[in-house]
Amino acid sequence: MSEETTGPSFDREALLFHSAGRPGKIEIIASKPMATQRDLSLAYSPGVAIPVLAIAADPDTAYDYTIKGNLVAVISNGTAILGLGNLGALASKPVMEGKAVLFKRFADIDSIDLELKTEDVERFIDAVELMEPSFGGINLEDIKAPECFIIETTLKERMNIPVFHDDQHGTAIIAAAGLINALHLTGRKPEDIKMVVNGAGASAIACTELIKLLGVTNVIMCDTKGVIFQGRTTGMNQWKSAHAAVTDARTLSEAMVGADLALGLSQKGAFSREMVASMAPNPIIFAMANPDPEITPEEVAAVRSDAIVATGRSDYPNQINNVLCFPYLFRGALDVRATSINEEMKLAAAHALANLAREQVPDEVAAAYGGKARNFGPDYIIPAPFDPRLIENIPVAVAKAAMASGIAKKPFFDEAAYRLELRSRLNPTNAVLAGSFEAARSHPKRVVFAEGEQEVVLRAAVSFRTNGYGTPILIGRDEPVRAGLARIGADPDDFEIHNSASSTLVPRMVEMLYARQQRRGHLLRDVQRMVNHERNIFGALMLAMGEADAMVTGVTRNFAETFRQLRSVLDPAEGHTPFGIHMYVGRSETIFIADTTVHERPTAEQLADIAEQTAAVARRLGQEPRVAFLSYSNFGNPPGEFLKHTRDAIKLLDSRQVGFQYEGEMSPDVALNPRMASRYPFSRLSEPANILIMPGLQSANISAKLLKELGGGRMIGPLLVGMSHAVQIAPMISGASELVTMAVLAASGVVQ
Repeated sequence: MSEETTGPSFDREALLFHSAGRPGKIEIIASKPMATQRDLSLAYSPGVAIPVLAIAADPDTAYDYTIKGNLVAVISNGTAILGLGNLGALASKPVMEGKAVLFKRFADIDSIDLELKTEDVERFIDAVELMEPSFGGINLEDIKAPECFIIETTLKERMNIPVFHDDQHGTAIIAAAGLINALHLTGRKPEDIKMVVNGAGASAIACTELIKLLGVTNVIMCDTKGVIFQGRTTGMNQWKSAHAAVTDARTLSEAMVGADLALGLSQKGAFSREMVASMAPNPIIFAMANPDPEITPEEVAAVRSDAIVATGRSDYPNQINNVLCFPYLFRGALDVRATSINEEMKLAAAHALANLAREQVPDEVAAAYGGKARNFGPDYIIPAPFDPRLIENIPVAVAKAAMASGIAKKPFFDEAAYRLELRSRLNPTNAVLAGSFEAARSHPKRVVFAEGEQEVVLRAAVSFRTNGYGTPILIGRDEPVRAGLARIGADPDDFEIHNSASSTLVPRMVEMLYARQQRRGHLLRDVQRMVNHERNIFGALMLAMGEADAMVTGVTRNFAETFRQLRSVLDPAEGHTPFGIHMYVGRSETIFIADTTVHERPTAEQLADIAEQTAAVARRLGQEPRVAFLSYSNFGNPPGEFLKHTRDAIKLLDSRQVGFQYEGEMSPDVALNPRMASRYPFSRLSEPANILIMPGLQSANISAKLLKELGGGRMIGPLLVGMSHAVQIAPMISGASELVTMAVLAASGVVQ
């Protein structure tokens, strides 16, 4: 199922995403406390003079006393923005901000976007060169060819920090990694294959150059005028001339005959079925034009059953995705203070990626394919972008290559310690959450959006559908729902709409609900009214009847009222206690807070159940659970009458012999602060807790909402756990993207 990224609805969603709250996608925050006069005197005058003098005496100490060593500039002049062309420096800013976000998200690298208003190559070079003291690395982006070649080459000569044009080399590294594995699977050697490259722009030339370093020598490159052959004079430049071939072929079709590898960096439809049919046995086809490849995997499969195919698309196997490379390449380069990014480092990254794809796929990645393991083979020659091992493996390989080639100013000597540092930089929950979205695409479900007349819900349903996560089912009156869909640019005929007042499902629903409620004081007419007028009840009955797989609701009623309606239809899962979790996702840690929604004064048995079920959710999200039962008291000091339930819960877990760490009762600082925890050496927690079990609903709900408003991370939830069917109740103030996240989590079963 393809990912739709066009149309009025998507356009509006994209604009809302970029404008909501603080405009743009990045902000700058202080990394040191700035609360007191003493803090300010250390941060600025007079304290700042001390590192100034130290750096003046030894410039390398700038890496110790400033952000320089973890700061990359993303620089463009907007002359080749995505596939949109030359739209100018200012128009490139959203793309450059996005690149900065990816640096932070995938490799914990701080990044600033800089848009230079010039198409003059020398002025551009001078501007970037002058900024060398500010940054640890330069990432060039969206600069048209051939200027990009001149700019990068000159800056690499003049600057003593890494300079990298991702449009060229990022694509090349991923393609090289895929080729290494495709050759391995087909039993070929690089020196024995014939490669045809369609495209002669920046990416195509960079891919060709790196693949030649792998040992491929028989290469024919084509541009819009045909084969680039020795002796050709029209449409040539020095970069094309470097790859001119000795060949009688003059067209792409002629060049493709007998080719082992076809590398496409051109445009949609450039490779025909006839061309593919003419290739050598077990052909390798990398069709990397975006958003539509030179030929689709389905078209290849129609004429060849023996081909290995990669594209730039996320909805096909073997995605050539630059995010697999540039964050980790810079991470390794920055960590050893490399003075450049050389060919050895690029090849090291390619081999590391290829080797990673051959390893057993971890559960987090397998979950992204609906639990179906994706192991090394024709459909898995490149690691998935959300593989949590990327942050560890690629930077290590790059750093080693920098050291071996003599350009590392700060080599490391303890690889195990470096790997631990890399693992601690990122939060594995982020990778698993990303995997949940891929799992939804792999196994799309029917999801009820119960409040279908609300515009925010409609926008979420449209996004859910167009991104291929599943089929949204909208509950509401036909005319308002259809009018709302049309208003946001969606076709109402594309959506399944159920009016609870007139649906053909109503008679069966009334019968089912009356059987549940007749001995609870409800008359038949009461049940009829509930089904006709309460959309949460109607949606829950769709789940109970098997008419839908999951449900999301919550924007028109508070959690307690919505949960009460759901419980009139749905039961807890067998052997489970229903409760709510707020999940705080920080840069490198995830904290689960429970129960934040259901039980006002949970019993000891409920507390033990909540701990066990939250631990199971944590494990599904890539975390090793460490449970702290919170209190005002630390192991009985001070004593109090409200400690019995917590202590009894601990005893219950002892008797159940659960497979995770737990301890209590303890205060939050003892649970989370290692210095405080060290005062209690008998504690069974080996590290700070990541699951906080609250003694009551008041403290839990207040704490979660305070953390949401004051904390620096992302708060997800409340997440409803322990129900017999997949249903989530979103906060009333949720936006469309938050509703989509809740719908995907409900459908994926990660938090059920």
